[in-house]
Amino acid sequence: MGGWLARHWVAGAGFMATALVALLPAVSLGWPPALSALYLALPAYMLHQVEEHAGDRFRSFVNTVVCGGREGLTTADVLWINIGGVWVVDLAAFYAARFIDPGWGLTAVYLMLINGLSHLGGAVKFPGYNPGLVTSVVLFLPLSIAALAVVPASLGQHVLGLAASVVIHAVIVVNLRQRLARI
Repeated sequence: MGGWLARHWVAGAGFMATALVALLPAVSLGWPPALSALYLALPAYMLHQVEEHAGDRFRSFVNTVVCGGREGLTTADVLWINIGGVWVVDLAAFYAARFIDPGWGLTAVYLMLINGLSHLGGAVKFPGYNPGLVTSVVLFLPLSIAALAVVPASLGQHVLGLAASVVIHAVIVVNLRQRLARI
């Protein structure tokens, strides 16, 4: 199963992103703009994943450019990060926003914002294009800013959403550094 999933998850992300966006007008009737913005976080992330991971571009970029030719990022890492750390987290955030309070969905927004900013930082540190940079600029940053403007949330909800997103990204970096230390 893992091999099949590793080979096909990016195509699945593209298909699902398209389907989720196409469903938005039908499922969002009566929703406040905040819920629509939070709903769009997952398909936006999936479109980003297509740019980032089609042809194993991001893993290859990280291992070649960032890790100097060493395998700091494995195929299994990519699957866990993108399916567990994005799809599951974004879905849980949306359900919390939909059924408890919109502010509890901010983790999905901050995941996009931090990831988008990290791609911009990567373009500065390693001049030029990095896989995911275009969708970070075109989708992540505008959608994150718009969502932060329309999602009513307490300071605690902002702090929790930001902290959860920072922790997710920090776990990725720590895992990569630990693997490189073992190589």
